[in-house]
Amino acid sequence: MSDTTTGIDPRSPRFGAAITTVLLAVTIVLTLISATSVAGIVLLAVIVVLFAIGGIGGIRRHPYGALFRRFIRPRLSPPAELEAPEPPTFAQQVGLFVTAVALLLALVGVPYAAPVGAAVALVAAFLNAVFDVCIGCILYVWLVRAGVLRPRRTTA
Repeated sequence: MSDTTTGIDPRSPRFGAAITTVLLAVTIVLTLISATSVAGIVLLAVIVVLFAIGGIGGIRRHPYGALFRRFIRPRLSPPAELEAPEPPTFAQQVGLFVTAVALLLALVGVPYAAPVGAAVALVAAFLNAVFDVCIGCILYVWLVRAGVLRPRRTTA
């Protein structure tokens, strides 16, 4: 996609995925240590909120995207091409679902729900950050092709 009015820099979601990977790794460590488990649950709640901003408000409204546009993007050459914002926004929704379920289960006392949910999300974030493989984006394309989802244009 090369439309500069609707596309996003594909490096922005990867930048956000790198930050998310680190935060999720810290969450896993904190939730596995009984003395810091509450801090881990709080960090997981923050991650849920961040996914909610990107998944509900749209990828362009994600705080990591703002950081990328302000501090990283000006130091880079223009992207070779832009990408549609819908697949990364859907990926944020998947991340929101996974982390919100983990948080909810942890809050009701399900053992290891927080670190397991964080680990699942970490794998997806890591694949995106390091290998440019966005599991949520791939899932979005598959669901659109299967007719389960209708392609939508986000204006956010």
